[in-house]
Amino acid sequence: MALIRFARYAWFVLGYNLLVIVWGAYVRASGSGAGCGNHWPLCKGAVIPRAPALETLVEISHRFTSGLSLIFVIGLVFWAFQRFPRRHPVRAAALVSLVFILTEALIGAGLVLFEYVAHNASTARAFWMSGHLINTFLLLGALALTAWWASGNAKPSHLLPGKTGRSFKFALAGMVILGISGAITALGDTLFPAGSLAEGFRQDLHPTTHVFLRLRLWHPLIALAVGIGVWWISWHVRRAQPQPVVMKLSVALSALVAIQLTAGATNLLLLAPIWMQLVHLLLSDLMWIVLVLLAVTVIEVPKGDADRKKVTRVTDKRERQRHATTLPWSPRE
Repeated sequence: MALIRFARYAWFVLGYNLLVIVWGAYVRASGSGAGCGNHWPLCKGAVIPRAPALETLVEISHRFTSGLSLIFVIGLVFWAFQRFPRRHPVRAAALVSLVFILTEALIGAGLVLFEYVAHNASTARAFWMSGHLINTFLLLGALALTAWWASGNAKPSHLLPGKTGRSFKFALAGMVILGISGAITALGDTLFPAGSLAEGFRQDLHPTTHVFLRLRLWHPLIALAVGIGVWWISWHVRRAQPQPVVMKLSVALSALVAIQLTAGATNLLLLAPIWMQLVHLLLSDLMWIVLVLLAVTVIEVPKGDADRKKVTRVTDKRERQRHATTLPWSPRE
């Protein structure tokens, strides 16, 4: 019963972090990132400034929810070390989650202290946001694996080599690249809003346009390529390994790809309203989580089975060689 409670708590921590991430995107999209000035962890030199503006309240609320997230992950680590034995994957995943949520806080602090917020359109801000996105994906992956393994799903004992293994590596890398392009594209939509779809295309194609807007032109193409690749992988593993858990994850991933591509097109046609940006981000994070879980499920090949297959191949080869030497005629005759 205690392990069931821990698993439920781990899923809760994952879900809560998703909400915090979406709220952080609202802080960026609403221009509230400078609500506390360049002060961190204080806000304008105080814990709670007097007569705070709306932007300040938004920024304070994000810092508060982020602080709660750190407390929840610390509790997750302590509970994992109490309930699971040494070398258990839940311990490792929970500890990795703590590392990434600490780096998440440091990157967030850096964005504020170096003033890469509000209307800052520097290239350096794009690099910081890219690092933030990669760290967020790693944090979500670690939290998802903590909850997944705590729910009784076994850790892979043998990595799957060959085409399928390489395909998952490319898919995960593609999702990271897509996430980075999406984060910078969303920043461009915030800093350089377009009044119409035609005006947006003119901005994207203008020879002197900002690099953020040029990437906005490429992001849909990257999304389509990565979406097709991820859908193909989910379809392929569903046919190759029709176990119930693989089927559920692959179907969920295929559905998320279709919904996400639709959401992306809607976001483009509506000129990226804030609410649609948040939905788009949430779907991207969910795609990443399901892809990570599907990858660790598919690469789970019991070592004993792999060894038996290897022995069978060797035995069959030796049997064919022995049989060839006993033939009364030459194969060429």
